[in-house]
Amino acid sequence: MKIDVLTLFPEAFASVLESSMIARARAMKALEVEFTDFRTYSGNKHNQVDDYAFGGFAGMVLRAEPVYQAITELVKESWAPVVYFTPQGRKLDQAVLEYYAGLPRVILLCGHYKETDQRLRDLAVCDEISIGDYVLSGGEIPALAFIDGVARLLPGVLGDILSATSDSFSASSDELGFSCYTRPVNWMGQSVPPVLREGNHAKIQAWANESAKRFTRVRRPDLKRGK
Repeated sequence: MKIDVLTLFPEAFASVLESSMIARARAMKALEVEFTDFRTYSGNKHNQVDDYAFGGFAGMVLRAEPVYQAITELVKESWAPVVYFTPQGRKLDQAVLEYYAGLPRVILLCGHYKETDQRLRDLAVCDEISIGDYVLSGGEIPALAFIDGVARLLPGVLGDILSATSDSFSASSDELGFSCYTRPVNWMGQSVPPVLREGNHAKIQAWANESAKRFTRVRRPDLKRGK
């Protein structure tokens, strides 16, 4: 899979892309990530890509032209959906990540300033995504979350893909994940549940199912509403 990132701050991605599952995905050629600094398409000597908002509103607005030209260059290689990160977008969830992990290519647009000119959003953006009900200074952090979430779903990246399919919010479940334990058996006066050490796979699965239900019932009852 290839991910093209349109950003004013490509350096913000360096350390994360060189770590953990993203680094592994890139090393095994399952994932390619490239960056375009759309400031190079500004068309003015100051490389300015923002301007004042019509209507006298506070805050600067990202101009449509530089970003549109950058997207035009990228889709000359091949068409790909353009995803724009904005608090006005739909919520990023596991189903969204699973969908995009199945595509050969995606273009991520990291906005900045107050917003991006609506005409660009109308003409060039295919999907708008938010990572939560709060506002960040730019789209770089949401893009990193997107890349990390997609990378771990690509074939061969995780040692055992069942680790992903049993995660919270996976397509196979409408519940949170279950409790997990590792060695030592006893720690700080607490022990690993005996059922996990008895080797009865049916009982272990039943325990995991009940653990997931309990987590969901207590922490995210909204996930079960209407089901």
